[in-house]
Amino acid sequence: KLAQEVMMSMSMRETISGNYNTKEDIKTLMKSSFKKPNAAVGQSGLQALYETMFRNYGILVGQVLVTKPDFYNDHTRQQLFTTINELLQLNIIPIINTNDAVSPPPQKDEDPEGVLGIKDNDSLAARVAVETRADLAILMSDVDGIYDRSPSHEDARVMHNFNPVDLAKVEFGEKSDAGTGGMESKVRSALWALENGSSVVICNGMKYNTIRKIMRGDKVGSFFTKAEVDAMPVEVLAKNARSGSRRLQALAPEARAKIINKIADSLISRQDEIMSVNELDLRQARLDGVVGAMYSRLAFSPQKIQALATGLKQIAATSYQNVGKVVRRTKVSDTMDLVQRTVPIGVLMVIFESRPDALPQVASLAIASANGLLMKGGKEATNSNNLLMNIVKEALSEYGCADAISMVSKREAIGDLLKMDQYIDLVIPRGSGELVKSIKEQSKMIPVLGHAEGVCHVYVDKYADLEKARAIVKDSKTDYPAACNAMETLLVHEDLLKTPVFDKICSTLKESGVAIFSGPTLAKHLTFGPPQAHSLKHEYGDMACTIEIVKDMYDAIDHIHKFGSSHTDVIVTDNEENAQIFLESVDSACVFANCSSRMADGYRLGLGAEVGISTGRIHARGPVGVEGLLTTKWVLNGDGDIAADYAR
Repeated sequence: KLAQEVMMSMSMRETISGNYNTKEDIKTLMKSSFKKPNAAVGQSGLQALYETMFRNYGILVGQVLVTKPDFYNDHTRQQLFTTINELLQLNIIPIINTNDAVSPPPQKDEDPEGVLGIKDNDSLAARVAVETRADLAILMSDVDGIYDRSPSHEDARVMHNFNPVDLAKVEFGEKSDAGTGGMESKVRSALWALENGSSVVICNGMKYNTIRKIMRGDKVGSFFTKAEVDAMPVEVLAKNARSGSRRLQALAPEARAKIINKIADSLISRQDEIMSVNELDLRQARLDGVVGAMYSRLAFSPQKIQALATGLKQIAATSYQNVGKVVRRTKVSDTMDLVQRTVPIGVLMVIFESRPDALPQVASLAIASANGLLMKGGKEATNSNNLLMNIVKEALSEYGCADAISMVSKREAIGDLLKMDQYIDLVIPRGSGELVKSIKEQSKMIPVLGHAEGVCHVYVDKYADLEKARAIVKDSKTDYPAACNAMETLLVHEDLLKTPVFDKICSTLKESGVAIFSGPTLAKHLTFGPPQAHSLKHEYGDMACTIEIVKDMYDAIDHIHKFGSSHTDVIVTDNEENAQIFLESVDSACVFANCSSRMADGYRLGLGAEVGISTGRIHARGPVGVEGLLTTKWVLNGDGDIAADYAR
């Protein structure tokens, strides 16, 4: 505005004196000689803007203009902050600004006795934050935070946590002509505020909802902290996983198999070490009151380690044709050949709870499919996971692929990773229904493969063999009750209710220590029966199950579709026609006849292991082994072919 006024006034003088001032001359004059008039005009406009914006929300603002002497004189400094605090108590937002119309020019080195001098709005903000004992100061810029290198560099990344020791790593550029600050001033002001008790975030004030995002804990801008950050930033881990995946894909299939075999051999050779470290986790779990399903999942045993190693060997033995397998070959013309072949999905992110055995399984499946991998295990298995991760890294490092698989240490990192769709291609949560549901709600850009619940059914048909039924029901419930493929509801044909078959099946469950709850139909038939289940769609994950009566097989199928989770459902019958109808009609990922629901497992189905079980309908379904971690690409070889040659 002031430049405009000067141009108009000078044009009048030019008609009298003949002097001529170009537009560039006037701009230079305004910057060098008229900073105080600029400030005098700008301050009123700035305050008017603040008043207009805050009035929309029914909030009053008050202008507080300060000069440097107000901070250096004890009496005026006390009066200044008394005013600011009184405004805050009245719910009036103080707009604090240096009175640049009268303040002397800032001196570069003006920090008397270790107190930050007032040189610009950044140092002013830091002083105000400390003097008012603010919990947090937010310094806004027009960039996203402090970068580890020039923001224009393609590999530059925001340093979301900034420790004072990081100052030596940062190279500052030139500040803008407008104002007296710059990023260097912001950083030095922030460090002074941090040293004097106020937390600081430097962020981009040009982006929407920045303050609210910071207040709810989102990773926005650069947070100044004295805490030393040991772990590598998650964005670096994700980027490394992407490049590591490409290195894995470039390896010969024999090399990938050797890596997996090395992991399997290390599990056996270091069994005692694994058991010892696992005991540390178990001891802490007992102190924390962890019981039941979670404790069972956490525990290792020699048998479990042996079975785990055997499964990994199976993955290695079947991995040679995974990547690059030709799915389709088409001769398009005499000069063009089209091939569709398998390739890795890219980078996987797998989250699992209290399942340390899942770590080498998932890592081996990722290696066999040449995928990069980020994992987050439960904190209750920290010691076990760290050792197993070291075993995986050692095997990968022999082929220069150690970065392809990494472990994320902090739970908070999950939210950040779920936003990195430029690096992560698929998320697979393994754990409770609450975990899967939470991940699905958080992941807005990256697809999630998994199942929310494992409400599995076993239906005992009226044509069932008693001994088969007893064995299948017992195994389905008691073999590993914490597993997602364990039976949660037993459906029994109503004709068996008054027969020894029903009594003996119930006795088998009771003798095995299974708590029984009755469904509403069964409860009507019993005078003094077991307590009624609070829901027919319930995953106990423990030594408990619901028993319900159905009219026939079709009623059982309807019940499964209404209350099941599309995971695994079983029929026990010697009637082949009923078995086939059940297998074709039940719409679940796994449907079995005359075998335990516990067979719904990647290892038992010959996949070596599984990265998880999916109840979705797109891509993989059921136990997800290596094939579920692959996609395809089209490769076309020609000889100077162009689209015009093939026009109709």
